[in-house]
Amino acid sequence: MSDSLVIIPTFNEKENIEKIIRKVFSLEKEFDVLIVEDNSPDGTAEIVKKLIKEFPNRLFIKERKGKLGLGTAYIAGFKWALEKNYEFIYEMDADFSHNPDDLVRLYNSCKNENGDVAIGSRYITGVNVVNWPMGRVLMSYFASSYVRLITRMKVRDTTAGFKCYKSKVLRTIDLDKVKFTGYAFQIEMKFSAWKLGFNVVEVPIIFTDRTEGTSKMNKSIFKEAIFGVIDLRIRSIFNKIKPKKVN
Repeated sequence: MSDSLVIIPTFNEKENIEKIIRKVFSLEKEFDVLIVEDNSPDGTAEIVKKLIKEFPNRLFIKERKGKLGLGTAYIAGFKWALEKNYEFIYEMDADFSHNPDDLVRLYNSCKNENGDVAIGSRYITGVNVVNWPMGRVLMSYFASSYVRLITRMKVRDTTAGFKCYKSKVLRTIDLDKVKFTGYAFQIEMKFSAWKLGFNVVEVPIIFTDRTEGTSKMNKSIFKEAIFGVIDLRIRSIFNKIKPKKVN
């Protein structure tokens, strides 16, 4: 068993899922993989189950009844990882927009460089995005600027979804009280970690938009983020972001 678990949520990722799993398992550093599968009608789960026979005790699947939101998928994965006592827990997309090679760099930031949360950042060294239309680049970049303005976090890429957490961070955040399920989930998790005093660091990456499959992004996700940030700030003012109580 590795000390590291990569959580990959999936919905209709048959074009990418086998390739991304094999790529992760080809890395010099050993990572285990948990697929959180939301009942994809395209057969994604069947592909993963076949691969589990090839990679026993390294590849796992958690199946859910339907598309319940990115945030709930990750929280289900976090809880599973904590039960299994993984020390380093990662978020990563299935579509190769996040380069699996960068998992090792995120690991080193948390293992060897004092990071509690390591973010694969598109904006720490300029704008490192490939294959996005300019409108989407600008929307994402200024969304991160907006989040920094409201929350006062120093993180450059506040909406990034490629991350490594030390387990102590996820044990401290009260996962049952995480409010958002879409785009704002990524912001809320960073903000909670930062408010609780953890060291949030950024590792520069190049983000490449998917070439296969269909994007899950839509306007409602951005709307949640815009208004969710204000809610986060208000909750922090009234000191409602607190460590999880341990019985």
